[in-house]
Formats: sequence, C-alpha cells, structure tokens
Amino acid sequence: MAIDDPVQPRAEVPEAPEAPADGENPTTWRALRPLVRRVHFYAGVLIAPVLFLAALTGTLYALSYPAERLMYSHELTVPAGDTAQPLSRQVAAAKAAHPDGEVTAVWPAPEDDATTRVLMDSPEVAEDRTLTVFVDPYTAQVRGALETSGDALPLRAWLSSFHANLQLGETGRIYSELAASWMWVVALGGLALWVGRRRAARKALPLTRPNRKATGRRRTLSWHGSVGLWAVTGLVVLSATGLTWSTYAGANIDELQTKLGGSTPSVSATLDGGAAAGGEHAGHHMGGATAPKPGGPDVGIDKVVEAARAQGVDSTLQITLPAEGNGYVVKERDKQFPTHLDSVAVDPADGRVMDTLRFADYPLLAKLTRWGIDVHMGMLFGLVNQLALAALGVSLMFLVFWGYRMWWLRRPTQDRALGFGRPVARGTWRKVPLPVLLPLVAVTAVVGWFVPLLGISLVAFLVLDVVLGRVAAARAGA
Repeated sequence: MAIDDPVQPRAEVPEAPEAPADGENPTTWRALRPLVRRVHFYAGVLIAPVLFLAALTGTLYALSYPAERLMYSHELTVPAGDTAQPLSRQVAAAKAAHPDGEVTAVWPAPEDDATTRVLMDSPEVAEDRTLTVFVDPYTAQVRGALETSGDALPLRAWLSSFHANLQLGETGRIYSELAASWMWVVALGGLALWVGRRRAARKALPLTRPNRKATGRRRTLSWHGSVGLWAVTGLVVLSATGLTWSTYAGANIDELQTKLGGSTPSVSATLDGGAAAGGEHAGHHMGGATAPKPGGPDVGIDKVVEAARAQGVDSTLQITLPAEGNGYVVKERDKQFPTHLDSVAVDPADGRVMDTLRFADYPLLAKLTRWGIDVHMGMLFGLVNQLALAALGVSLMFLVFWGYRMWWLRRPTQDRALGFGRPVARGTWRKVPLPVLLPLVAVTAVVGWFVPLLGISLVAFLVLDVVLGRVAAARAGA
C-alpha cells in the first residue's frame, strides 16, 4: 500500500519519469498511473487505520490456535489409553455432571490423546454460546466444561468476535467489511505502481528484494514495495474470502453463488421420506423413514457411529442428535487438506443410513468457498496456515506504517511548519483516454454496487476531494 506523492523534500533527487515498455501503448499506463496513485493515496491515508486494526486482530486470532492448545491443555488432552469407553457412557457422564443441559451434539475424540466433546444447550452459558463438556474417552471422567462458539474455545471465540466486529455486534461488522472491501484494491494498486516503477528504472533492480543501498524515503519505499509484492496474493485472498461472510457484499456473493449453482449442499435428515429442508441436497437419498413418536425407539449413538463408519464417514466426527422430525446427522469435520467433510443421516429407529453426501460431490464453487474460508480461518493447513496468517498480518501492519512514513517524509519542509505530503494533483482522470475511461467507470460502478461499502466510501472520498479542492481554490483566490 504505497502512499505515493509528487512533492519531495529538497534533499532528495527527483524520480526519473516512467517510460513505456517496448511495444506498450505509450498513453494508457502513463495516463492511468497518476489516477491509480491518487486513488491509492486516498485509500492508503483514509482506510489504512482500518486495515491496520484488521491486521492486528487477525494476527491475534491466528495465534490463538496454538495458544488455546496450551491454555486449555487439561480439557483438551488426556493420557492415551488402550480401550475407549462406549460413546454413550461418555455422554452419560457429561449429562450427569451438567443435568440442566440438553445434549445437542457429540464430537468423539479425534486422536488417541484427545478428549471427547459433548455439546449442550445450557442455562449456564450465554444464549448464543454452547456449553462443551470434555470427557476422558478411556475413563469417562469429566475433565472440565467451557463456553464455546463452534469449535472455538473461550480465547479464540473472543478473538474471533474481536476480529469480526470489535465486540460491538452487528454494527462493528462494518469495520471488517470495509477493510475487506478495500484491501484488494489497495494491494493490486500498489502492485501495479511497484512493478511499473521498477520496469521504468534505468537499472534492473530486483522486484522481490529491498534496495539496501537506498536511504531516506527511497529506502522506506523499497521495503514497502518488496514486502508488499510478497504479501499481495495473500492479501487479495484474505480480502475475497473475508467478503464471503460479510453483511452486505456477502449477501450479494451468496445470491450470485446460488444462481451459478454453487451453493453448499447438505445431507437430508428429515424423517418423512422427502428432501432436505430447503431442497439443498437431493439425489443421494436411500429410502425414507417415518417420524418417530416422542420417546420412540432409538438405536443409540454407538450404533449410529457404527453405521456412519460403515459408509466411510470416519474422520474427526461430529454427531448431531435428532431433533423433532429429523434423524441423526454424522459429519466429518476435518477441514485440513485433504478435506474430509462427508456426511450421512441415520434413522434413529433402526440405524439405517437414509442419505449420504460426499465432499467430492460438492459443486466446484462450494469447494472453493470452503477452502477459501478455511484458509482465512487458519484451518486448511493447520499450524503452517496459522503462522502464515500471522506473518501476513504483521506484514500488513508494517506496510501501513511504511506508507504513513513515506507520506510524512514527503511533506514540504521549506517553512519547517508541521505538515504532510500532498496527494497526486487533481484532474488525473482527464488524462485517461476515453476508450479506457468509460469501461473503467462502468466496471467501478458495477463493483461498487456489488461491494456496497467500497462504493459508498469511494463516493465519500470523491465528495471529500471536491470539497477540499473548492476550499483550496477559495484560499488561492483570496
């Protein structure tokens, strides 16, 4: 995110003008570059604090994975034993320890030294949280209980909310969506400026390494550009995946994905012989079942797990207990690569598998969405993914710092007054050829509609720019 500026301290040598590459239209990029610099400048100055905050909270979230394994090691791990107790006995132990809770799901121990998680709706925790009871699978002794959100324990659940909405609820989600809306624009704009600058340099300078011989603002720019080049792909991926579950752009993405047939399917667990609610999944049904009467026959969770494993659903399981009119749902929840997310629905009356869904049968868009979100959340490649996210977050914070430093270093210093670097001169859009300008405006309008916070903030920047221009003109004429 290079915050570039044409005003230079008198101690620095002016930059050489950028020349077009061989065979390149000499008017297109040279005309576009000042406009890209101007947009980049305003985005950098006004959006950078939001990006810095998103990077900071995202880095803390990425590091919360190894932190929670240390902080909650008593609840999460046990000495590996020889024979595990039946899952039903483990659930009974959790229920006995928390009789006011209603068991909704069970996550059997995924490793030899891991505990089983029994998830409950309970008055002991907040309404939007789950009480998770941790049970030793070998002794059926309860190791503890924690308030959780999904698979996140208290530390990661808090940091996840802090990253998403600053603990401000739905209102706070505007900050994270604004960051995701602009990050790809700033990253790609900085990439174009950096590559164009190096191509125009008289000496062949490496794109990927900072120029250690440079001093002052040029040294800062060199570090900023080189680190930004390494980070740009990750920043664009984080931006795109962050938008998928944002409030406004996320709704547009969901609608588009549905129209393209890329919605995430779900296994049918209804006991009336019909399709799943909403019709999300069809074609794998293996025969219906009538809804059981209250207190009717139930083969039990142990038989259900056996039926699921017989269908190859056996990697890091999540068993959802039957609700009214539904059977058991057994899903794989291993989101690392290769992804294991197969699922089956099981009739509680006789343990018969009613429906199966393989991750291999997901539409391509659904798979890409799943992998993208899991990369964003640090799950797809485990610890490597989490450390890479932390490094990317730290890089973004440095990019913001270097951007502001360049802005400061390029301030006018003649009168020694406090001031900042000025942006690229106004009117740069007038120099863009009309055949390029019209499609650019059209694409910007479409993107601004599809990503609303980007469009609204861009209009706000333009209004601010016009107001500042009028004020400057009035002062000059005074």
